[in-house]
Amino acid sequence: MTATTTAPVASPSAPAGRREPSARLRAWATRAPLLPALIFMIAVTQLPFVATLVISFFDWNSLYPDARRFTGLDNYRQVLTDADLRSSVWTTVLLTVTVVLVSLVLGLLLALLLDRRFKGRSVVRTLLIAPFLVVPVAAALLWKHVLYNPEYGLLNGLLHYVGGPQPDWISSTPLLAVEASLVWQWTPFMMLIILAGLQSRDPQQIEAARVDGASDWQVFRHLTLPHLRRYLELGALLGSIYIVQNFDAVFTITSGGLGTANLPYTVYQSFYQAHENGLASAAGVLVVIGSIIIATFALRVVSSLFREEGSRA
Repeated sequence: MTATTTAPVASPSAPAGRREPSARLRAWATRAPLLPALIFMIAVTQLPFVATLVISFFDWNSLYPDARRFTGLDNYRQVLTDADLRSSVWTTVLLTVTVVLVSLVLGLLLALLLDRRFKGRSVVRTLLIAPFLVVPVAAALLWKHVLYNPEYGLLNGLLHYVGGPQPDWISSTPLLAVEASLVWQWTPFMMLIILAGLQSRDPQQIEAARVDGASDWQVFRHLTLPHLRRYLELGALLGSIYIVQNFDAVFTITSGGLGTANLPYTVYQSFYQAHENGLASAAGVLVVIGSIIIATFALRVVSSLFREEGSRA
């Protein structure tokens, strides 16, 4: 009697078309908790920008709402050709470049100081970070009244103590007054980014360089500075994104006068004082486009930093 064995019959596999809906459902179930935040972000940020973009194509003065008409790119041409608006663009560029460069240099020096061990380093670090935590309007008011005031300001008080002149800082050096307040506020931010870069260095490379007889300057020039290049770029890009859009310091310290009106303040003037909704919207769109361009480079720098840290790990 011969025993016969039969192989188990394999159950037919489910069609690929039936598995796809379940995978899609799982994907949507995973993303569902994020949908309210996504909807909120779109409603708060994207819809107002779309409305601003639409308004920028109209000649629309809020004092004469019935006289609005579609003008295409005329508002953008006026923004780029008007002498006052061009001056505000140049002021924005000058303000941004000056504040970013000075903040980076000072932040680098402070980061190199805090990278060394000394008694009370944590207290000094906390004190140096404090300016960045101050509300921008409060910081501008602090500089305007506590430091710059010609009658009771701290700067003139110190000059009076040593027998020096008593200048009106805001009237004599208006743009420098705005730049100084922004540098004071943004230097701690640059310092934190650069300090993070300093603390991510490979200590073995530095020790090997010192064993080979390298001086502190040679270590900084050939090892530290190349390592900090990405962090310096990141600080410059993030600082530029904010300072290009800065309104608080200009409005609070000089009210946009004496040649300090940057592009955001000009948008404010066009919208709230001249009531030119279309022109102000066009200038605002240009500010947003410039910020997006800078932010794109910033994101690339951040992603490259993550890749470098991941390769080291």
